[in-house]
Amino acid sequence: MQFFFEPVMTYFVYILKSEKDLRYYVGYTSDLEKRLAYHNSGKQRHTRHRRPFRLVYYEEFDTKTEALKRERQIKSYKGGAAFKKLIEGV
Repeated sequence: MQFFFEPVMTYFVYILKSEKDLRYYVGYTSDLEKRLAYHNSGKQRHTRHRRPFRLVYYEEFDTKTEALKRERQIKSYKGGAAFKKLIEGV
């Protein structure tokens, strides 16, 4: 009898703040440290002109589906009162 175990994967929804233009970027990843380094490396075409970034908020999820759902939710209120509460930790 063989058992197959899927590796446990953790997903993160994160908010980065551009030190250049002070705007925010919301995304998801399975490797938070690597993703932040990628954004700051300039290899990400959409964000390279806004570098450097710093991580201001993140949440952890067990599934990619949950992370994507939360990412969409955060993006839907980006810039509003709910977004400000989230990044200020209120």
